[in-house]
Amino acid sequence: MNNQQSSDSQGFLGSLKNGIWLFGISSWLFGITDRSIASFSDGYLSALDLTQLFTASTFFVAWLFLKPQTRA
Repeated sequence: MNNQQSSDSQGFLGSLKNGIWLFGISSWLFGITDRSIASFSDGYLSALDLTQLFTASTFFVAWLFLKPQTRA
């Protein structure tokens, strides 16, 4: 009985981690898109705009490397 509960909780935690990771991807993509639209809307790209886009893109790539391990 205890072994099945442990297996069920590990499955739930794996699904939760994967769900949080997928939600993070959509959030980062929304943020990068929002910053891009805001940066290019006035036709002038400042150093601050470039810094914000570069920072958001760097964090997005780092988030991709944090993908949870899947167990076979």
